[in-house]
Amino acid sequence: MFDLILRRARLCDEQLVDIAIQHGKIAAVGEVSGPAQQERDLAGRYYVSAGWIDSHVHCYPKSPIYHDDADTIGMAQGVTTVVDAGSTGADDIDDFYQLTRSATTEVRALINISRTGIVTQNELADMAQIDSDAVVQAVKRRPDFIVGLKARMSSSVVGENGIQPLVRAKAIQQAAGNLPLMVHIGNNPPVLEEIADLLTSGDIITHCFNGKPNRILSPQGELKAAVKNAIARGVKLDIGHGGASFSFEVARQAIAQGILPDTISSDIYCRNRINGPVHSLAHVMSKFFSIGMTLPQIIECVTVNAAAGLRLAGKGRLTAGYDADLTIFTVKEEARPFVDAEGEQILGQQHILPQAVVIAGHWHLTDEGKTNHVFDL
Repeated sequence: MFDLILRRARLCDEQLVDIAIQHGKIAAVGEVSGPAQQERDLAGRYYVSAGWIDSHVHCYPKSPIYHDDADTIGMAQGVTTVVDAGSTGADDIDDFYQLTRSATTEVRALINISRTGIVTQNELADMAQIDSDAVVQAVKRRPDFIVGLKARMSSSVVGENGIQPLVRAKAIQQAAGNLPLMVHIGNNPPVLEEIADLLTSGDIITHCFNGKPNRILSPQGELKAAVKNAIARGVKLDIGHGGASFSFEVARQAIAQGILPDTISSDIYCRNRINGPVHSLAHVMSKFFSIGMTLPQIIECVTVNAAAGLRLAGKGRLTAGYDADLTIFTVKEEARPFVDAEGEQILGQQHILPQAVVIAGHWHLTDEGKTNHVFDL
């Protein structure tokens, strides 16, 4: 007997399928027969995808600058896995791990190459804070929790150190088993060309469509050669919207040239969740309808691509044997404004609304689902 069967679930390609779940895993997708302890008939009215993965959040509750609650930005908003992007370094990563064990949302972390993490805005201004051995030992202690490294390479963070923290990060990456390295780009120095030249296959440029002068596009709107070469080497592009790092103008120009993000992430924390312009991962995802992406492309960015980019085994696909993490959502046709980090406002026509999630085989309503009283638990 199955634990749960979702009947007539609508996939992004508009197919209707049944999805059976047993022992926290997807047991079957397609036409499913047989009894279940619980069945839910979605009647073709609700989309179902693999559980959404937000690969750039900030949810260490003790962080003095960027903090939030994992379930508030995760399960409640349709996200089944969140990856904290460098809020903690080696000094606090164990505390962060323990604090997140009570969350329903699955929480993973990118460890900051600075021991202190983001307790100040300039954690890489003191090279003595970058301790390779401390990172390697943390990865050994928490191999299932720490899925990569994070280095914030903008002038306000590195101070007078220029490109040197990234040089050190690449050495730490090798010592730590070649985990994915996510690199934040912002104001220079260092210039983006210096950063891109050091990146190798599997590394991730986050804030890829920021509107700052140190952006991926030239003043003429062309992809900078160093970034083009990095992409050819297998470097990935992540959105990391945040409060200061996403421009509709840059995104439109890039997407029109076929430069699509590999992953869509929110860079969410309490302030940009409550006051905007982020609000939720679904809100960020919805912005991409208006700038040239389709629903299947958007969903790929928060499922299969996100899982592949951070090597999250068993996640990101609606496939038998994978983790039973699912997101159930609707797409509402409604004109409403969207705002980027530069203050530009556009009128979007479609909005993704998560209604429920399944995490490790268990059904939970999102905030939207609770408000609409659509599903009776």
